[in-house]
Amino acid sequence: MNYTIRLVIDCPDHKGIIAAVSSFIALHNGNILSADQYVGDPPEPRFFMRLEIESGGFGLGREEFAAAFAPLARQHGMNWRVSYSDRPKRMAILVSKQGHCLIDLLWRWEAGELDAEIPLVISNHDHLAKNTTAHGVAFHHQPVDGGSQREQEQQIKNLLHEHEIDLVVLARYMRILSPEFLDSYERPIINIHHSFLPAFIGANPYRQAHERGVKIIGATAHYVTAELDAGPILHQGVAHISHRDGVEDMVRIGREIERGVLAQAVRWHLEDRVLTDGVRTVIFE
Repeated sequence: MNYTIRLVIDCPDHKGIIAAVSSFIALHNGNILSADQYVGDPPEPRFFMRLEIESGGFGLGREEFAAAFAPLARQHGMNWRVSYSDRPKRMAILVSKQGHCLIDLLWRWEAGELDAEIPLVISNHDHLAKNTTAHGVAFHHQPVDGGSQREQEQQIKNLLHEHEIDLVVLARYMRILSPEFLDSYERPIINIHHSFLPAFIGANPYRQAHERGVKIIGATAHYVTAELDAGPILHQGVAHISHRDGVEDMVRIGREIERGVLAQAVRWHLEDRVLTDGVRTVIFE
């Protein structure tokens, strides 16, 4: 079956990178289907690149690519990764009581809009078990009540390792993951925050926004880091509101934004369109 090879690169910017990578692919009889590149800001700009290569006729098998590309990567100081479109990433979703983001992701996944495998959903509450299993996805209830957060997070981590998860999505998971968990779990985690960051971090952002009298509210999808709501931003959306909108109105409007913003961020990650540049992201849409 014909599939697409995705090659993603970042390295210090200098002359000849595009030529070198293109020559490597041509040397192995590869056909480039798409190519995007971007150079970051001075004084030490970095070069970012995403390629899609047709598998048909390409002279390197999956098990051969890394060894063949490594010398070129070392020569140019590249960080790089390669993935294959016929091997979808395995995604786990963490959720609490609010199901709008979870249900939206599961619907999009079932409709073929998200190219992933979703073997499980994990929650610290049992409210959304039926919504999850209705989509043929296993639901794991991992409460904190009666135990410690450390024990609960260890159980979560065991499940993620057992199911070989590549990406974790926090779909309104209303607990802060501990620094110990984040340090020990080395896969990317995407969170949806119900605010247009960096405004109104932490709990109750809609109430904070209402008290401040803002005229725009939003939602932000970002990678999770140890600093609360401060990870690299993937996507944001906004909606205009008026003085007539109370907190409940803002929550309702915000849910619409959250669903779309999270789904788009997850889609970009699954398709290897995101590269991080410190606290910023480069996204080849």
